[in-house]
Amino acid sequence: MEKDTILIVEDMEINRELLAEIFRNEYKILEAENGEEGIRVFEENVESLAVVLLDIMMPVMDGFQVLEYLSKRDLLSKVPFILITGEDSVESEKRGYEYGVVDYIKKPYHADVVNQLVKNVIELFKYKSQLETMVKTQTAKLEIQNELLSEQAKKLRRMNEIMIDALSNVVEFRNMESGQHVKRIREFTKCMGKVVMRMFPEYGLTPEKLETITQASSMHDIGKIVIPDSVLLKPGKLTAEEFEIIKTHTTKGGEMVSKLLKLDDDEFSDYCYDIARHHHEKYDGKGYPDGLKGEEISIAAQIVSLADVYDALVSHRVYKGAFSVDEAYRMIVDGECGAFSPKILEAFAVVKSEFEELANRYKESE
Repeated sequence: MEKDTILIVEDMEINRELLAEIFRNEYKILEAENGEEGIRVFEENVESLAVVLLDIMMPVMDGFQVLEYLSKRDLLSKVPFILITGEDSVESEKRGYEYGVVDYIKKPYHADVVNQLVKNVIELFKYKSQLETMVKTQTAKLEIQNELLSEQAKKLRRMNEIMIDALSNVVEFRNMESGQHVKRIREFTKCMGKVVMRMFPEYGLTPEKLETITQASSMHDIGKIVIPDSVLLKPGKLTAEEFEIIKTHTTKGGEMVSKLLKLDDDEFSDYCYDIARHHHEKYDGKGYPDGLKGEEISIAAQIVSLADVYDALVSHRVYKGAFSVDEAYRMIVDGECGAFSPKILEAFAVVKSEFEELANRYKESE
């Protein structure tokens, strides 16, 4: 509906007539002689009102009472208000502006000044309304686009998860494993991560980050796909040369992640790469492939590293039998499997029984 009407709320008829005469050639004019009547006329015609000229001093309801009534009903933002006053009061002006009044008209009226003031207010409010409409429209479009992008990202991530599971299963098959290894690593990672998040907030873990790390842990051994069977499945002790070949599964894994993962989720991709490459780094710098030391190793790689070592100890492998959970715990804590950070070992002590329960649960289902 076109905003083509001016409402004048003024108790003195002569003042209403003076104001109406200024705008009669360009706008429809509605009049009210007190605040109560003004509210009724306002509510009946709000959609067509371009501006309201509201006197402060009136019988029945004064101007501020009208503003208070309309404010409580969230109606003041629909139409610009200009207050009419015969006095110079800073407190009165301040009170009006607090309600959202746009400007003041001082008595006695000067037709040219009033005409220009009202026109300016109407144009500014019209421009403001157009901007708000434009912003709402653009916001709605962006919300739809974001929803579509979010759905696409979810589908793409799901495709990557399916690919990760498939590749992980290939690794397990080549390792002559049962198919439970990746599941156990995920569970150990999540279990350890929750404790680290609670005990050591300085690492900045959140439930969302931990979920991402848990998913990314599946990629830790992906590089073993390219290791020759003669080395990967050797039942005896590896030679120094063969061990160097095994070690390349970390760098190869990182390369594979970079080439295979196509996802608009840098955090997930980065975790996958980091875990694949660095899950054999040791806290004392004696790990591989990069010889990272201390907190140079990300907390994600540290957590997955311990999970992987524990699982290797308590599981049967082609080159060894399974250790008991108590022996596996002792070997890790005593440093027989390489150095872990004091914080990781402290968290490990807390999850000891949970790790044992997880190891037994998945062992029984193999």
